Amino acid sequence: MTTSNPGNASQRKGASAAVLVLEDGRTFRGRAYGAVGETFGEAVFNTGMTGYQETLTDPSYHRQVVVMTAPHVGNTGVNDEDDESRRIWVAGYVVRDPARVPSNWRSRRSLDDELTAQGVVGISGIDTRALTRHLRERGAMRVGIFSGDALADDAALLARVQEAPQMKGANLSAEVATTETYVVPATGTKKFTVAAIDLGIKGMTPHLMAERGIEVHVLPATATVEEVYAVEPDGVFLSNGPGDPATADLTLIKAVLERKTPLFGICFGNQLLGRSLGFGTYKLKYGHRGINQPVQDRSTGKVEVTAHNHGFAVDAPLDKVSDTPYGRAEVSHVCLNDNVVEGLRLLDQPAFSVQYHPEAAAGPHDAAYLFDRFTTLMEGQRA
Repeated sequence: MTTSNPGNASQRKGASAAVLVLEDGRTFRGRAYGAVGETFGEAVFNTGMTGYQETLTDPSYHRQVVVMTAPHVGNTGVNDEDDESRRIWVAGYVVRDPARVPSNWRSRRSLDDELTAQGVVGISGIDTRALTRHLRERGAMRVGIFSGDALADDAALLARVQEAPQMKGANLSAEVATTETYVVPATGTKKFTVAAIDLGIKGMTPHLMAERGIEVHVLPATATVEEVYAVEPDGVFLSNGPGDPATADLTLIKAVLERKTPLFGICFGNQLLGRSLGFGTYKLKYGHRGINQPVQDRSTGKVEVTAHNHGFAVDAPLDKVSDTPYGRAEVSHVCLNDNVVEGLRLLDQPAFSVQYHPEAAAGPHDAAYLFDRFTTLMEGQRA
């Protein structure tokens, strides 16, 4: 939740004080960055050294205040090509040293000006290393950023933060998804049709499928079984997205599994597939967010460097094949940092998912082959 007075960024530089208040009472004081006002969300940290524009426009960050661990942010400004969706979705933005002057041949405006124009309240000039260490030790938690007329005494600000909604139990997909179906045509010869369920989809995802000859029909998060199969799909895709997977309706996914239609899910889609198979999900202490997470593909032993943005994970056994209502399932990928489940695979029908982002535009691209794996599943089903 954000309220702001955008004004003009150049008129406010160095003038407005800001304070960040965590729900456990710890505060950090700095300068307003972006819009002046107040905002609330879940404080999380992102360890990526690049790709801040993709992070800001990733719908999975809806209602989250993102702390950047990279000390310098905004160096390359903002361009008109790298957005992953129609707007910035983060609830707030926290940086240590914002760039004074952006420098890049594609830059069209500064990051500060873009945050201001879109009403995103942020804070700069604080010790983001200390804040990140605090979140690692205490866990992701509610936070508020206040500047300008929103400033008040710390006790009053803390009370407002503690009244804000928590991420656990939040049903957010419909808030970020498209409201109308749209089509991304295949590049070159069309080979397949895929119904992609928009739970917070990023623009690079249908683009990568289109490159593989797939015509992608992107449907709202609320799409029914009838609406999905009306496009006569060769496969169904479940996108990334924000919120608690325990709040999602699994009717559509179970229907896809019952029909044995090839299915591929990423991030939030992985969690929903896991719940559809009968596994639980749980909230991680501080989540995985960044572009440098090591994941092992257990079928090949290969370790991939991957991009992540998730605060929930699937609770599935790592040491055995599990029986589910749709056949046998196994954990296909695992995070080497903490053994969190990073992928699932059904052994008796064409369905699989991963917890990370193989479509990450800012890199790395180690996992892009998963879209080829999806294509192979559809080829096999057609045969």
